[in-house]
Amino acid sequence: MSKYYYLIAGLPNISFDDSKLPYTVTGFREELGNYLSDADTRLLNLFILKFDNENLLEQIQHPGYDPDTRGRFTYEEMSELLKGLKDEKEEEKPFKNKNKRFPSYFETFARAFLETKEKEEKPPIPWEDYLSALYYAYAMKSRNKFVAGWFELNLNIKNILIALTCRKYKWDKTAYIVGDNKTANKIRTSNARDFDLGDSLECLPAAMRIAEESDLLLRERKVDLLKWEWLEETTIYQTFDVENVLVYLLKLEMMERWAMLDKNAGERSFRELVGVMKKGSDNVLEEFKRNNKK
Repeated sequence: MSKYYYLIAGLPNISFDDSKLPYTVTGFREELGNYLSDADTRLLNLFILKFDNENLLEQIQHPGYDPDTRGRFTYEEMSELLKGLKDEKEEEKPFKNKNKRFPSYFETFARAFLETKEKEEKPPIPWEDYLSALYYAYAMKSRNKFVAGWFELNLNIKNILIALTCRKYKWDKTAYIVGDNKTANKIRTSNARDFDLGDSLECLPAAMRIAEESDLLLRERKVDLLKWEWLEETTIYQTFDVENVLVYLLKLEMMERWAMLDKNAGERSFRELVGVMKKGSDNVLEEFKRNNKK
């Protein structure tokens, strides 16, 4: 596996509370094109697939939408995939994934969607959850221990928070848990407070504390902080390996997402304030100020 001394040594330091990004996610990926080996580029692409998942889900449900440019596949390539699978069904013409351009789970997902739509059936779980489960399973097969561990961490945190929400509202958790790893199966079948996971899952105590947070935005922030800390602890001895390059990308992605969330939250607050001012109510204005104190 390659070492990236000059690349990593030249990266600006970033911290979880930074508000200014040294790179955009897209800009950093373009920079990496000058450095990464082919094998390490394939590892990087596993992380980029999350944007392609969103694009596939949107395109198959709402043709003609404007795709997220952070994905690897273009609108035309996605259309080619869907057309090929439809032709396979209608004209008995086997779809050929030339040079394995698309990950295998894309075909699995698209075929299931098209078949369910044709039969006018309702999917057993939401489509985004089904696609997410396929993605995690695909990425967790990586031979790179860090990569497989990262995706399993995300799957476990997602399932713990879902299960605790179901417990709170007395919903059937089996309809919402995704994936097929040991933790997912334990959560599905156990009614114990800790899902009979005991000390086997390091993130469990922190995830259970996060689940008690009523402010959804703050809860998301705490989830990202938990992941950020895991990234630092897991790669502490891999200073110049590709793992640290991937960690930097993941951290940038979190920062970029929060920069957009903060911007959107600010825009919403501004619109609310304008609405309040139009009403001309001093009492409502004071209430708005109280509710938006940081």
